[in-house]
Amino acid sequence: MTDAEQVRHDTAEAALDKLDLDTKARLLAGQDMWSLPALPEIGLDSLVMSDGPIGVRGVRWTADDPSIALPSPTALAAAWDPALARRAGRLLAQEARRKGVHVLLAPTVNLHRSPLGGRHFECYSEDPYLTGAIGTGYVQGVQDGGVGTTVKHFVGNDAETERFTVDCVIAPRPLRELYLAPFEAIVTNAHPWGIMTSYNRVNGTSMTENRYLVNEVLRAEWGFDGYNVSDWMAARSTTGDILGGLDVAMPGPQTVYGPALAEAVRAGEVPESAVDDAVRNVLRLAARVGLLEGAPAVVTDPPAAIDGPALAREIAARGIVLVRNESVSGGRRALPLDTGAGRTVALLGAAARDARVLGGGSATVFPERIVSPLDGLAAALPEGTLTFCVGADPSEELVPADKGFDLRAVCRDASGAVLGEGGLPTGQVQWIGDDLPEGATYETMASIEVTGTFLPRESGEHAFGTRGLGAFTLAVDGRTLWDGVQEMGDEADPFEAFFGAPSERARVPLTEGEPVEVSLTFQVPDTTGLPLRAIMFSLLHLGPRRDPDELIAEAVAAARAADTAVVVVATTERVESEGFDRTDLTLPGRQNDLVAAVAAANPNTVVVVNAGSPVELPWRADVAAVLLTWFPGQEGGAALADVLLGEAEPGGRLPTTWPAAFADAPVTEVTPTDGRLEYREGLLIGYRAYEARGVVPGYPFGHGLGYTDWTYESLEVGGATARIRLTNTGARTGREVVQVYLAPLADPVERPASWLAGFASVEAGPGESVEVEIELPDRAFEIWDEDTRDWRRIGGGYEVRASHAHGDTRLTATLDIG
Repeated sequence: MTDAEQVRHDTAEAALDKLDLDTKARLLAGQDMWSLPALPEIGLDSLVMSDGPIGVRGVRWTADDPSIALPSPTALAAAWDPALARRAGRLLAQEARRKGVHVLLAPTVNLHRSPLGGRHFECYSEDPYLTGAIGTGYVQGVQDGGVGTTVKHFVGNDAETERFTVDCVIAPRPLRELYLAPFEAIVTNAHPWGIMTSYNRVNGTSMTENRYLVNEVLRAEWGFDGYNVSDWMAARSTTGDILGGLDVAMPGPQTVYGPALAEAVRAGEVPESAVDDAVRNVLRLAARVGLLEGAPAVVTDPPAAIDGPALAREIAARGIVLVRNESVSGGRRALPLDTGAGRTVALLGAAARDARVLGGGSATVFPERIVSPLDGLAAALPEGTLTFCVGADPSEELVPADKGFDLRAVCRDASGAVLGEGGLPTGQVQWIGDDLPEGATYETMASIEVTGTFLPRESGEHAFGTRGLGAFTLAVDGRTLWDGVQEMGDEADPFEAFFGAPSERARVPLTEGEPVEVSLTFQVPDTTGLPLRAIMFSLLHLGPRRDPDELIAEAVAAARAADTAVVVVATTERVESEGFDRTDLTLPGRQNDLVAAVAAANPNTVVVVNAGSPVELPWRADVAAVLLTWFPGQEGGAALADVLLGEAEPGGRLPTTWPAAFADAPVTEVTPTDGRLEYREGLLIGYRAYEARGVVPGYPFGHGLGYTDWTYESLEVGGATARIRLTNTGARTGREVVQVYLAPLADPVERPASWLAGFASVEAGPGESVEVEIELPDRAFEIWDEDTRDWRRIGGGYEVRASHAHGDTRLTATLDIG
């Protein structure tokens, strides 16, 4: 323990000694949606938490306080660069400090067990080693800036269906070797100041009550000394949670802690020492972030300021994965684009104009600006060389009012008097806890009106609707179009209830460029006594529904007239979001038909896939190039232009396997049976399962093409170090991610055929050679022994494979382990 850490420890202990039982119990309950109470009597300031992981929203869900929006975690992981993840973390710490946030509720390090996982985009990878490495860099970066992290969701929250109650049945070996492994790596290497326990159960026990996994594994075995906070509303048992090692039950103040915890101690159900342990962990966290008087913060001088938009643009480009790049006319490859004099580009797809830059749910932030692919290419290409057509719209449903709308929310009391108002980035109201416009309270509000103007981008019949529960009145251009009540359906998850299927209420003919007044009035229900007070509803809109065949025909004509066609396809918030899982991997709407028709008209067709996780690409062999941009953050369109035009290399490698078809996915079961989700596949998820089954994926784990070529020249293995020499044999500077896989030559125990053991990136100019050393960790040679309940080293011979991707081995060597 360092001198500073000793001071923090001693100060926390002295503060703890001054607290009575009721105050300690109140501290652990939280005071509102995002914070813990201040205790002036011990010099403790209020500790504030905020959602991440791609930005720092702060305590208000509003565009009035915009946030930098980085690319999705799948994009960050696709860069295969822990140092880049650390820089991202430092930027987020900078954002957190700007917003008065002390703890970021991130990163999410659950695994891509199945591509159907609805929150797949918010996790890094299907591989535990890669996940642990990227998560380690991220946590180190955030904490470099003096802001705490909460690594989540500990553990087994790998799908969303019935996530509040599902019992994930995971055998000891896969639990240790796969699902716990990223958490262990991050705790060991980054020493996070927090962990968030998940909603689900694991092997019969709720994670907030799981003393074995929390107290014995996380704390005693791994040495975790941070605080353990519940996922929001996950804590359900006063005695079970405190004895299970849960320190803080959020959100407050109406939780299973507070007065209920103090009463449990007085009743002899809980020893006060358990409460003291939890408070001690909270005070240690407060000391680390500088909120406990007399204790020096871990970071007193934050890192140098970072240009947020520039880093967002860099990460987006570094995470773009080029999975296909074929030769076109003239013998050159499709990418980078030929921008010679007079060359023209047809940009096609509604997602090119209205890009989806982040995933849905609690990861949502509101950036100050969004650069769409249309914006990015229009700025980068010479005037007159770019045309755009909608072609196909991924959304066939109404979505929160956005483009063309200028809205605000007005809160009124029962007499109609205005209490307060605030701006809205879209027609979506999401006020949770005390996140209300100034002057408004739950007790005084009788109604909320979303009101403003709409400037149509197209003439025709516009649809308007609502989402949410309660009584609504919808008016457009001064006419009331609907007045009614939406009641609860069969939704089991709050996110489904409030953000699920939209309801169309009316259609109105409007004229392009002629503004109209719009209004949606919501009658505020009584929220007294609810554990979480919130108001969530949406004004929805969908533009004129043109004939899909006509739209595709327009796009085909534009593609045929251009030298290059760039088609942007995407998922929607109804496909990828928190609160539900996917049922298939099909792109929504007529987007596949659009790509097929355009490719038939122009052999020089480039497809950009704007999705946070795998989707089927049935046309992939018929197009010249395919780029995967994930959810690319606020600067995604600028980064895409950089890559398309060759200003930047597509730096990404796949962090998860993309199946050729949904039927090829090795794990498709995400729906529990009688409340239980059996992880029957054991150790075989992702690339391990494809290899075991002999199935060739659409694109393998680790795959990604650059704009240059590499020759792997030599591989030497000495001890636990692999030394690889390679040469850039192409015509331009580039970056390569060298991946090392281990394959046992003889296997005395059942293991996957091969697994990732290390990786490193190199850069070199044309003709330059570089050498990289990759350390092979001890854990790569170990299994979890279910009999001894400990790690066991498996000796014998291993083939060490220096690879460009899984299955794309360039060099091999043999290593004998004693």
